[in-house]
Amino acid sequence: MGVDYYKVLQVDRSAKDEDLKKAYRKLAMKWHPDKNPNNKKEAEAKFKQISEAYDVLSDPQKRAIYDQYGEEGLNSQAPPSGPGGFPGSSDSGASFRFNGRSADDIFSEFFGFSKPFGGGDPRGTGPPGGFRFAEDVFSSYRSSTGETSNAPPRKSAPIERQLPCSLEDLYKGATKKMKISRDVLDSSWRSTTVEEILTIEIKPGWKKGTKITFPEKGNEQRGIIPSDLVFIVDEKPHAVFKRDGNDLVITQKIPLVEALTGYTAQVTTLDGRTLTVPVNNVISPSYEEVVKGEGMPIPKDPSKKGNLRIKFNIKFPSRLTTEQKSGIKRMFSSS
Repeated sequence: MGVDYYKVLQVDRSAKDEDLKKAYRKLAMKWHPDKNPNNKKEAEAKFKQISEAYDVLSDPQKRAIYDQYGEEGLNSQAPPSGPGGFPGSSDSGASFRFNGRSADDIFSEFFGFSKPFGGGDPRGTGPPGGFRFAEDVFSSYRSSTGETSNAPPRKSAPIERQLPCSLEDLYKGATKKMKISRDVLDSSWRSTTVEEILTIEIKPGWKKGTKITFPEKGNEQRGIIPSDLVFIVDEKPHAVFKRDGNDLVITQKIPLVEALTGYTAQVTTLDGRTLTVPVNNVISPSYEEVVKGEGMPIPKDPSKKGNLRIKFNIKFPSRLTTEQKSGIKRMFSSS
């Protein structure tokens, strides 16, 4: 069969077009003569063979001929006729000869130039000498294959987004689905916009400012590691409760008479339960009734909770009659 093109590209015989592109890009970058100045002859031979293998296997007609007849079949002047002959053959003996593209032409299809370290840009799209393009393409290769270099790929700054959460979400836990759109590169470095759904599990007790990081979910660019996408918990105001660390604070308005004679607080919790809290002490404007274990879950141990603190807004009467004033004086003077 001659040269085994599948072995040259290090792919199996069922390789798809994307597999061939990835294999070619990796090997062409490794064996490009300009990248191997100390071993140029061997690199040129390998680079040419890699390009030839890709040229054949990426073309459906050439690949079909190669799979059936091998390298010799591609260069045959007079392929077998009739059934079992080459695609397009006939009894008239139509001939076929393989005329491969040059290695430089194939390379330039992938990277936009064929001479990375000199000779200018044959397509007229880059600067003379091609150094800027070469640095870009070789750094892209290193970042995609993990090859080390003196100048590691730069990583884009994190992208931060607010994640509004209700107090109920942070009390009970919740699942948030976030739809994002970002640019990704295919094996030929073409950019495509894709949409993804990211799932965020809100844990009970999380606080405002908690960060959830999705590594490298930013836009993909050549030679640059994509940004991390960071969601930052933002607590939405609640109509009844305020959060103070792991405690929940509620303020109830009561008349002066109940502040002096006793009061029973009714509190509906964030998970829907009703608490009945009797207060037998005299309630002053600065008084707080503390119900232990009815605050927010503690993130490191959600089975434990902070406290519920009940504050009071005492409603004083706007006016008193003379008789009421006298009665109050007698009551307090006798106590």
